[in-house]
Amino acid sequence: MPETIAAAGGRVKYALVVSSGFGERAESRGLQEHLLRSAREAGVRVIGPNCLGTYCPSGRVTFIAGSARDPGPVGVISQSGGLGVDIIRRGSIRGIRFSRLVTVGNSADLGANDILEFYAADPATRVIGIYAEGIDDGRRFFEILRNLDGEKPVVLMKGGMTEQGKRAAASHTGALASDERVWLALAEQTGLVLVDTLEEFLDALLAFQFLRPRADHPTRDVVMFGNGGGASVLATDFFARAGLEVPKFGDETTRFLEGMNFPPGTSIDNPIDAPGGTLRVEDGRIAGRIVDAVYASGEPDAFVMHINVPVFTLSYDQEADYTAHMVESSLEAQTRASARTHFLLVLRSDGSLEVEERKATDRQNVQALGVPVFDELPNAAGALAAMRHYERFLQKRL
Repeated sequence: MPETIAAAGGRVKYALVVSSGFGERAESRGLQEHLLRSAREAGVRVIGPNCLGTYCPSGRVTFIAGSARDPGPVGVISQSGGLGVDIIRRGSIRGIRFSRLVTVGNSADLGANDILEFYAADPATRVIGIYAEGIDDGRRFFEILRNLDGEKPVVLMKGGMTEQGKRAAASHTGALASDERVWLALAEQTGLVLVDTLEEFLDALLAFQFLRPRADHPTRDVVMFGNGGGASVLATDFFARAGLEVPKFGDETTRFLEGMNFPPGTSIDNPIDAPGGTLRVEDGRIAGRIVDAVYASGEPDAFVMHINVPVFTLSYDQEADYTAHMVESSLEAQTRASARTHFLLVLRSDGSLEVEERKATDRQNVQALGVPVFDELPNAAGALAAMRHYERFLQKRL
């Protein structure tokens, strides 16, 4: 491998080294150093080794089948090739659209800092996601984030936070992981959004792709509306734990809702909990009138609509596209109120093939309207918590 790169002789600018067996193993670190020397002598920059490749929809470049072909604003750096595959495949299904994704592996030459610096200057990238097991030059990483100064949200999923995780990172890519407190301090100083799981990572990227952060008023108060039953009660706890509030409605909103004479079983406090029969009123367009009522006594920071898809998919009543009507009428109500509220949709499924197919169609149609769609209420809570952290940092800069 080093001999092949050395033979480039200035005719190749970049080499992508997929092979493993380099710096992640103590007995092979000499081989990685030999690779790097050969590349420098030949004027070649190296991505890897021990990576899988790069993904750029606009350039029609990918290393994994099933990746979305249409480009978007999300740029990702992944130290793990396998996790890069997960991010592309799962992210594409959820509606995340990428400007680029680069797997950097051992980062013998080009690493996370180099790609981060590129994304910071790249006009096609508005949101940055990073999976890292170790950052070689922590000072440079901090300086890039500080210079970025919140211009673009950066979401970090950090591996190797615990002692066991550090050992795993060292054997995986040879990375030197650092203390969790360092990253928490960095998040406070730079607006960096820290997440623990792939689910949280994708949810945060999805939210930042669709929603416009507000520097003047960080997200706190949330209104929930849907057919959830106990799910609404549990979700109130999820939001509270995420640092968000589900406040009681003002008197004017309560009067409006009481005057709508909902069918029995409808709860009109926040969260608004409506059975399927209520949501079928006006073929689902009743949702717009409910949103009008919410805005009668104020403007919430976020509005989370949640729909239990099987209630409609498996029902005898298939005469209307209830999801489309609920979302469209709600967005029209937001426009009437001139609201800057973050609007999110949760489509809950039972996992059956029929429901999943309907959910996929609804997700695509709704996201075409500019609304992010999440799988469960806790996912939406985590996404809004990420948004709140970033918005609070932006507020400090005002």
